[in-house]
Parts: sequence; structure tokens; C-alpha cells
Amino acid sequence: MNEAFDFGLYLVTDRNLAGSRSLESVIEAAIRGGVTAVQLREKNLPTREFIALARRVRNVAEPRGIPLIINDRLDVALAVGAEGVHLGPQDIPYEDARRILGRGAIIGISVEDAAQAAKAEEWDVDYLGVSPVFPTPTKTDTAAAWGLDGLRRLRKHSRHVLIAIGGINDSNAGQVLDAGADGLAVVSAVCAAVAPEAAARRLRKILDLHRAKRP
Repeated sequence: MNEAFDFGLYLVTDRNLAGSRSLESVIEAAIRGGVTAVQLREKNLPTREFIALARRVRNVAEPRGIPLIINDRLDVALAVGAEGVHLGPQDIPYEDARRILGRGAIIGISVEDAAQAAKAEEWDVDYLGVSPVFPTPTKTDTAAAWGLDGLRRLRKHSRHVLIAIGGINDSNAGQVLDAGADGLAVVSAVCAAVAPEAAARRLRKILDLHRAKRP
């Protein structure tokens, strides 16, 4: 398990929400605002275009010490030298991804229900993406929302870092952290914001205040 990186404020990208802005400019602004990790999620790009975009994003993230995590695509992560991958229930099995990428790579997995979360306790993943905490329009192929109560139950039973995703914004981020999340993964709250830097800064302030209250 890789402990070198902070997943506290985790940006998951969506180019469609960026509008006329380049994805790289949105990511750069978000990093200035306090984002600590970036996941590049591209479901429909051809492989060559995905790799080209990933290289551009890496050129933004790497000099700032921000890990780049590729959603789903192990081949793209390897091609661009990304720090890791994020895997869903239908992607390459965790054990195979770990064997290919090695112990130093970041590997996170999505858990959409209690059974998936229980299975994940067998693995030394770097984090669990608890998905979705709240219903979200940016991803409609997930199971029923965990809700805050579901997140609290998972926190009691999981030894892993829990990154909450789904419908999270600055109005509910504090509640999500109080329910047991170690980090916040956000999509539209930053990618669709008129001012991504300011949006990220608001979320980072909530995260930092929560961390300051910990014993």
C-alpha cells in the first residue's frame, strides 16, 4: 500500500462539465485551490487520444507533486507513467493489476455495496471509492446510494482509507467527513464550477478544518 500521497481532496475529471475550457486548465486551477489527487476518467476516448490527454494532464500534475490516477485503463496508466489506477467492479481484478503495476503503484477500487466492501478487506488496496454516497447525475450506472448511515457502517468495518464520491459539494462535505470518510472525491463541484480554484479552495478549507478537529 502506498502511503506517500494524500487523497483528501480528490478530483475526478469530466471534460463535458468543463465547457469551453480545456481540461488541463480546470485541473491546474483545482490544484491551486488545494486538490491533492487527480483521477482522469474518460469512458469514450479512443486509446491514442486518451494517452495524449493523459500526458498533458500529467505535465500539469507531476511538477506540483499531485498523483495522476487513471480510471479503468491499466494500459493508459502504464503508457504515461501515471502513479496508479482506479478500478470498478467490472475492470481488471485487483490482484492482476497489483501484479502488473507493482507494490509502489496506487490502486483504488470502487465499492458500491457491502458485499464488494467486505471482499475488498482481503486486499491491500490504497483506498476504497465509496460510490455513490449521494445520487449523482455524473454517473448513472451505480447501485443505490450509500447515504451517510451506510458510510458510517462501512467505516466501522473497514480498515481501508475511504474516499467518498457522489453528489459531494461544499454544502454536505462536512457531514460526509463526520460520517467517516477520509477524503472527498468531487466531479461537478469543481469541473462545472465557474471558478474551479475557488470551488476547490472551499472544499479544502472544510477538509482542513475537519482534520484539525481530529484527536
